[in-house]
Amino acid sequence: MIFCTFRLVFFKYFLVKTVIKRQFFLSGLLLVLTVSLFSQIPMNKKPEPPLTRILFVFDCSQSMAGQWKSDKKINIARHILSATVDSLEHLKHIQMALRVFGFQSPVPPQDCSDTRLLVPFGPNNARAIKHELRYLMPKGTTPIAHSLALTARDFTPCAHCRNIVVLITDGIEACDGDPCAVSAELQKKGIILKPFVIGIGEDPNFRKTYNCVGQYYDAADEEQFHDVLNIVIRQALDRTTAQVNLLDIHGNPTETNVNMTFYNRVSGKVMANYYHTINNRGNPDTIMLDPLITYRLVVHTIPPVIVDSIKVYPGKHTIIAADAPQGSLQLTVNGSMYKDKQFVVRKHGINKTINVQKLNEVEKYLVGKYDLEVLVLPRLNLTVNIKQSTTTTVEIPQPGILNVVFPKEGYASLYQRTDKGQIWVTNLKKDVITQSMYILPGDYVVVYRPLYSKSVLYTRVKKVHIRSGSSQTLHFY
Repeated sequence: MIFCTFRLVFFKYFLVKTVIKRQFFLSGLLLVLTVSLFSQIPMNKKPEPPLTRILFVFDCSQSMAGQWKSDKKINIARHILSATVDSLEHLKHIQMALRVFGFQSPVPPQDCSDTRLLVPFGPNNARAIKHELRYLMPKGTTPIAHSLALTARDFTPCAHCRNIVVLITDGIEACDGDPCAVSAELQKKGIILKPFVIGIGEDPNFRKTYNCVGQYYDAADEEQFHDVLNIVIRQALDRTTAQVNLLDIHGNPTETNVNMTFYNRVSGKVMANYYHTINNRGNPDTIMLDPLITYRLVVHTIPPVIVDSIKVYPGKHTIIAADAPQGSLQLTVNGSMYKDKQFVVRKHGINKTINVQKLNEVEKYLVGKYDLEVLVLPRLNLTVNIKQSTTTTVEIPQPGILNVVFPKEGYASLYQRTDKGQIWVTNLKKDVITQSMYILPGDYVVVYRPLYSKSVLYTRVKKVHIRSGSSQTLHFY
């Protein structure tokens, strides 16, 4: 008896312990799964800024050995550039590279291929760039167009990069190349943004020559060169603020909740997507844009609104206005017969589809007139006028049901009867003898001939009137 009691107590203890362990295990498993699940949910983080890659294209041609105020041009330029490289080394999301031209072959003769990437892009390469600058000896010519063309190889493919060229030179193209055409092509292909050009010296032709290449800056003396290089670097690194005012019909920025796509106007590349938002202060929310780019803005209203040639400037908040007055449209129908039916929306008088919308759903459109084609039988064509901040609701008639019964398979067509005759609606299936379809209320005629009859005399015609919500049956025997 004592032994049996002991076994019973031990069994209960073991059972309770097992249950507790299992509950503990399940609780732990639930905690792990919960943590794992939430760890996979992206937090509301700001997107990482792009990697800015700055390629210094440095002139080491023979003329850089000339005297420039307190020292030779090459000494002043490499000293100031080295200091700039030093200041950039520890910045996040910045990489640098160095291409030099005119340093390998003396003139004469003129070597127009004298250009080389001395230090490629990579982290922590400021020391390498300064080392190369230290030992440069001016001796060659000025192949600027060729040097710019080769920068396409210097910028390896990168999906989230800003590629910037800073050209530092004291001369103009000496090898019959076209720096303007090369720069334009590189920008069009989206390889680089508009280059910066710093002209060393007091040559009045510099600005005229280089304005078409990129953003040109004069550096007439050592102090100005230092200041200009700092300005260029600040502009290369800066992003600036802007807001888009989506204006209603009264010119107030009340429209919102629509996506906006910013394109690089030169390359056509998509630069940013922002879903327009009114912030907590009731103003259009601030967005960040790159001041080195000229933008083309597409506001994805229906139809879209386009604002072209937008320029933003470093340190200046830009307000971009777009006329986007909107109202809403809804087509309704009683019952569930047209549950999945759609209608085509076109601008009034323009035969181009801008949207396909479902019945009983609400969609926004720009204010104005629209032609609608409802994809029912027969096609229903309407013209509506969308007004500011108003929902235009159109109720279409509830259909009826037409049942057609043929004695044999055959050819048949449905026509709508009007005062001017009959209008084709649809062809019926030729390989079935019983068919049903939803038809708008009205007067109709069905024309039928058996499939294998070889005489027009076997054609049969029957009229029918369709009422909303009712069913009509035509028998052809």
